[in-house]
Amino acid sequence: MTTRAETDEAPRPTPIRENVSGDDADKGASGKSKRAAGGRGKRRFGLYISILVVIAAVAFGIRETQFRMSHVYEQDARIAGDLVTISSRVAGWVTEMSVREGDTVERAAVLLTIDPRNSQLTVARLEAQLDGLAAERKRLQAERELADSQIVSRINTRRSEVAAARAAIASLAAQRQYAKGEFERAKSLYAQKVVSKSKLDQDRTTMDRMEGDYRKAQAELVASEAKLDEAKAESARLGVLDTEIEVLSHKRAEYVAQVEIQKLDVADRTIKSPIGGVIDRTFVEVGEYVSPGQRLALIHNPDTVWVEANIKETEIRRLAVGQRVDLSIDAYPDKTFTGRLERIGTAATSEFALLPSPNPSGNFTKTTQKLRTRISVDEHNGLLRPGMMVEVSINVR
Repeated sequence: MTTRAETDEAPRPTPIRENVSGDDADKGASGKSKRAAGGRGKRRFGLYISILVVIAAVAFGIRETQFRMSHVYEQDARIAGDLVTISSRVAGWVTEMSVREGDTVERAAVLLTIDPRNSQLTVARLEAQLDGLAAERKRLQAERELADSQIVSRINTRRSEVAAARAAIASLAAQRQYAKGEFERAKSLYAQKVVSKSKLDQDRTTMDRMEGDYRKAQAELVASEAKLDEAKAESARLGVLDTEIEVLSHKRAEYVAQVEIQKLDVADRTIKSPIGGVIDRTFVEVGEYVSPGQRLALIHNPDTVWVEANIKETEIRRLAVGQRVDLSIDAYPDKTFTGRLERIGTAATSEFALLPSPNPSGNFTKTTQKLRTRISVDEHNGLLRPGMMVEVSINVR
């Protein structure tokens, strides 16, 4: 009878031993040695690379430290220039555009024209009024000259009459005195019965006639003097005419000023370039209506450009006017530009903000401020345009 232990045991296989020849054993040993040698080579190569990296990092750190000590570096810099905004002083319709964007123009070159017809007609009207004033002034001057000659003649005539009246009075005064004496003698002789009463009456009549002539001459003198005063009073008319001529002179000056203003208005309708340069942009087209102060175009001189760099306030103490600056223009990475520090800002850029932040809440976060500096560019050959980004390295040694 078979037991359960005997039936459950499975027959165990007999292990088979492989016969390894001597050559195969040698090959295994040599493979292990090669793998070990390769691992040591890789570790040695990695060590060399690490050493080179460390040396490069140390060299870069030394170079960077030396650079930081001898230079002030800043990326916040741009090309700047005098961008002139062309605007109009008058209103009107644009009738002609003489330039396009990118055109190079000379100083005083015509850029565009605004309709000048209304102003030209106003100038013509004012000039016609000036001619009318000139004619009126000429008429008044002629009238004054005529009145002057008439008044002078009348005054001379009245003066002659006054002189004649005075001479007549002087003559009649002597005759009157003589007749009075004759009458007194005749009166005395009549009392002595020497002369007749008819002689006495004749001498009285002569005395009375002389007295009447004398009084008449006096009256004529008074009348002549009054006429002389009247003739002199007419000379005031000359003053009135002089005043009218002076008023016309002031009106003429006023009209001349208005003519000049209108001529200036006509000239302002031909917009000219204030500088020689390049047209950066135009904002209007032919047929548009423009208003005073409206932007018409932008222009700048490509030969007058510089670099504006915003330098941190912690670096400003190291700067001085005249220091050499190396410029790296993003647009021309293969070119090297140099310049000189021309001006150091006197206030931080935050002071020019349109909306300053006085920190009323009391929560304060200290931020490093920047000051604007100006750097001249030695040679740029017209390659630089305002707004280009620049990296500056200022040599502060």
